[in-house]
Amino acid sequence: MAQENVEFPITGKITSVNVSQGSKVEEGDILCLLESMKMENPILAPVSGTVTKLELSVGQVVEVGNLVAIIEY
Repeated sequence: MAQENVEFPITGKITSVNVSQGSKVEEGDILCLLESMKMENPILAPVSGTVTKLELSVGQVVEVGNLVAIIEY
């Protein structure tokens, strides 16, 4: 199987996590919400597949390039 590494495009704080490790996702599903500059930004699944790695928690501060999830498809 192929895998897609999903990374954060902006710096911010996680306000919600909508999936868990092992979840099936469709392309465009919201993986988590990220607050940056007082705006909520959805982080979307770029492909359909299964989340094989997810190490996020609400309140966590992330930076550009940090790993959101690994999705196998």
